[in-house]
Amino acid sequence: MRGIPDDFQGCHTAFLDDYVVSGHVPIDVVNRLLEERPEIAGVTLPGMPLGSPGMGGAKQEPFKIYTVEEGVSPTVYAVE
Repeated sequence: MRGIPDDFQGCHTAFLDDYVVSGHVPIDVVNRLLEERPEIAGVTLPGMPLGSPGMGGAKQEPFKIYTVEEGVSPTVYAVE
């Protein structure tokens, strides 16, 4: 969906302005995306990591949030 490779998809998808946000992306990262307005399709936090917003459990490791761009391999946008 919107250029997100299958192995980088999160469990939920939202469309904000011209961006796609996939997975349990922390609100600080969403706000950064909307403030910086980079030329990408959006961001994704793959899977359903424990401790992420909306998920129970303790955070196991820093969350890696990746860029989404059609035809381009995801790169790290933020680490939370």
